[in-house]
Amino acid sequence: MRLHHSDSTTIHLAYCTNVYPAETLDGITAQLTEHAEQVRQHLGTDLVGLGLWLPADVAHHLADHPADTDALRRDLTARGLEVVTLNGFPYRGFHTPVVKRGVYFPDWSEPSRLTFTLNLAKVLSGLLPEDAARGSISTLPLAWRTPWTGVQRSAAARHLDDLAAGLKQIESETGRSIRVGLEPEPGCVAETTAQAARAIADADHERVGLCLDACHLAVQHEDPPSAIAALVAEGVPIVKLQASSALVADTPADAESREALRPFAEPRFLHQVREQLPDGTLRGSDDLAPALAGALPGEAPWRIHYHVPLHDQPEPPLRNTSDSLQETLRATFGGERALTDHVEVETYTWDVLPAGLRPTGAAGIAAGIATELEWTHGELIRLGLTEHAGATP
Repeated sequence: MRLHHSDSTTIHLAYCTNVYPAETLDGITAQLTEHAEQVRQHLGTDLVGLGLWLPADVAHHLADHPADTDALRRDLTARGLEVVTLNGFPYRGFHTPVVKRGVYFPDWSEPSRLTFTLNLAKVLSGLLPEDAARGSISTLPLAWRTPWTGVQRSAAARHLDDLAAGLKQIESETGRSIRVGLEPEPGCVAETTAQAARAIADADHERVGLCLDACHLAVQHEDPPSAIAALVAEGVPIVKLQASSALVADTPADAESREALRPFAEPRFLHQVREQLPDGTLRGSDDLAPALAGALPGEAPWRIHYHVPLHDQPEPPLRNTSDSLQETLRATFGGERALTDHVEVETYTWDVLPAGLRPTGAAGIAAGIATELEWTHGELIRLGLTEHAGATP
């Protein structure tokens, strides 16, 4: 799915395939038929973008076997699918029974994270459509916050320098520009856009910037227009925007709210919680279950790192942060120029939603993803973007 901004930028709209569990090349190819084509059929469009997730072993294989990358690209094209962005945050095992903090390893102090990300860049350079201006990869914001020593910090800085050099080399060899964006997330070394911008202040901003996840912005109580304006002022590029929505309980101390939240305290993913006091102080819990057990008093609304469907408000007393997502889209695309050209819908929690909210089977998830894409497409149209002929619903 593509749209056009008034500044002539082509905006690529995709959905992230980390919602699917496949971790082999055969499994990833199969999911194109079993899932991605269903999404395209629901939309009734001839082109759908994928934010492809490739685990480390598959990325390594494809980077070493360009013929297989070429075959994957041909398969994507034949199915009306395009890839301009990869999700490089999870390394592997994103659908094991318990992921939690495991998703933050290896971190950017470890050489394996650098190798993985450069492998992804090599693969993406071979998957990009001929008319795509560039590719993007999202990655973790350095590491989980503890432990984070001076030695680790120095190693991460070196690896980011090596990353930029490697991306420059890939562009020299292939003619394709790939950028990597650190994705601020609650609980990490860089929780906020400001912290992430400081972390890459000395990086090559032609190749290294930020990936903004709207759910994370909301959980950290960031004001999207202010945060994005600060990045523009500092010259930090927004490599990619992830369209996502957090879960909110406005009265978390009430028994009714706590009862509504309990089914969301599931065992696979980490669901960080933040509440903001009237003086602006943030208090937090690293997961929803301990918050419900008393780690947070519930004296202010809770914003929870739980990616919930963009288009569908949960039943009261809960809600989502679609209002914050709309502000993020407005701040990114509502001005004279587009601040990024890649938008990725990233609701990866479909199969762990509470039973009453969880869609049935692959067809149900495909329908949900298609509706999220329609919702995001509609929001972008309302901001003045125009449809790309033959590639919109």
